[in-house]
Amino acid sequence: MRNTDLAADPRVRRDYGVLSRALLAGASGQLRNKATTAGNLLQRTRCPYFYDTAQACNKRAPGSGCSALDGVSRSLAVIGSSEACIATHPGDMAVAMRVLDATVETVDAKGTERKIPIADFHRLPGDRPEVDTTLKPGELITAVTLPKPVAGTHIYRKVRDRTSYAYALVSVAAILGKDGSGHVAFGGVAHKPWRVEAAEADLPRGAKAVTDKVFAGAKPTEDSAYKLKLAERTLAAALNQARA
Repeated sequence: MRNTDLAADPRVRRDYGVLSRALLAGASGQLRNKATTAGNLLQRTRCPYFYDTAQACNKRAPGSGCSALDGVSRSLAVIGSSEACIATHPGDMAVAMRVLDATVETVDAKGTERKIPIADFHRLPGDRPEVDTTLKPGELITAVTLPKPVAGTHIYRKVRDRTSYAYALVSVAAILGKDGSGHVAFGGVAHKPWRVEAAEADLPRGAKAVTDKVFAGAKPTEDSAYKLKLAERTLAAALNQARA
């Protein structure tokens, strides 16, 4: 299904508002008219140095190094990265899928089917940043299944340098009750959508209590350290929206 059609589907808008909002926050209208659900999930995790073939990039050319480590890293990862790669997953849809606990269904050339929790679909870079997902060679996505609708206010907040056609510096996908309880995932901060379920029990205590746990062990660069406070403020705005 095209992203435009998925975002406009009455059932998605009614029962999975966080997904609809995330889709509409992504790319441009022209790209959404072409993009598909599977294609969106499979877009490369990347950074500006991936595109510049004059720069070293382990994702583009394994073993060549990572120019981003000593370069301009304002938009790059603050957690889950490695010495091999500090790129961030660029998508919005996957962040919403993560907070919804979607399941990716696949089939390989032998007809073997799998159901992969979205939490396990994208991988962290480690020493193999050129491998973005846990798909096996020849394996295809056949469907993405959403769970039963989750009650609460569905929110997707995306902070970016411009309001159109820009990747998130930080994004928050959340499903929240008026008391602040609920679920939250972050985008723009790691190689994959970032969610720490153990931190969600602290949501009623406020954004800082949650982000202190979500980003425990974060290793931002000097350029990207602002993202930690930005994530806290973006979650705080989502909590205030849910309470309003």
